[in-house]
Amino acid sequence: MNLNIALLPGDGIGPEVLAQSVKCLQAVEETFNHHFNFKEAVVGAIAIDRKGTPLPDATLKLCKEADAVLFGAIGDPKFDNNPEAKVRPEQGLLKLRKELGLYTNIRPVKVFPSLIQNSPLRPDIIAGTDFTIYRELTGGIYFGEKHLNEDGTVASDLCTYSEKEISRIAHMAFKAAKNRRNKLTLVDKANVLESSRLWRKVVTRIGESYPEVTLEYMFVDNAAMQIILNPKQFDVILTENMFGDIISDEGSVIGGSIGLLASASVGDDNALFEPIHGSYPQAKGMDIANPIASILSVAMLLEHFGLYEEAMAVREAVDKSLKKGVVTPDLLADSQYGTNQVGDYVAENIVDNGEDFNMNDENIDLGKSTII
Repeated sequence: MNLNIALLPGDGIGPEVLAQSVKCLQAVEETFNHHFNFKEAVVGAIAIDRKGTPLPDATLKLCKEADAVLFGAIGDPKFDNNPEAKVRPEQGLLKLRKELGLYTNIRPVKVFPSLIQNSPLRPDIIAGTDFTIYRELTGGIYFGEKHLNEDGTVASDLCTYSEKEISRIAHMAFKAAKNRRNKLTLVDKANVLESSRLWRKVVTRIGESYPEVTLEYMFVDNAAMQIILNPKQFDVILTENMFGDIISDEGSVIGGSIGLLASASVGDDNALFEPIHGSYPQAKGMDIANPIASILSVAMLLEHFGLYEEAMAVREAVDKSLKKGVVTPDLLADSQYGTNQVGDYVAENIVDNGEDFNMNDENIDLGKSTII
């Protein structure tokens, strides 16, 4: 298969983790005889510095012409710490989602058995956790009309949803549940919000077309609690933009590191793949950022194009690195491995993804993986 992939490294650790994802895609090319053509562009804070806008026209054009977009991270403290800033890096990502029509964000939350002790939650609570969040991505309060009075003392953000916006992601979530464990939980605040009541009305009606899927409802405050108390109860979670943003970050606690969670943002014509973590500017250039979430985003990209064997090879290579302890310090405090070494190790295991390979433990202990 030939694919044109737009690379948007972004800010902070984005370029470092994205570089590891490219290594893994190149390993997939070599192993499975595909061809991926990469073109890079700026977005976010670096784009503001260079072009005066967080999403230059050339970047948007590249993304629209690509088969898929692979994204690093976005954000910079000089904007975060300045409430008066009118142009912000995050505006670039929001506009990109809107322009590409990426209305569905898919975020898997799964516990790796080899890392179960990393979670602050008890192993007996989180063991076996495997759910996916379907978050609406181009509507709601993030995109609603914003107002600040002349005195700067009263502000408002409007949360607006249409039946069409709710319907299209609901169908995707129900179809996903059919291929999983046939359970969908709608997370809303229908006891207070009119927009949530519309969500509940539309999703209930659509659910009648999927009789094999059990539909449950949960208020977002209870859902936030239940994700910690009993995460195994969830299969597919469907929710609106802001609620999904919050609970998916909460879900990262289950696995022990936000550096493990990948995501896909898809629409009718375009798709973007990225880790859910931020730009982590404190770690920029230190070779300590966890690249696993970015690499697992590659697996989601491959699955999107029906390359299931290739995606499985990436996931198996990641699993081997986790089991062997070839991880960054956020997962193992005394780890001697950096971002680049973890990326190299995973890529090598994609190339040699058989079950009978041997690993040179002495070199691994020195921080150099060698496949024999």
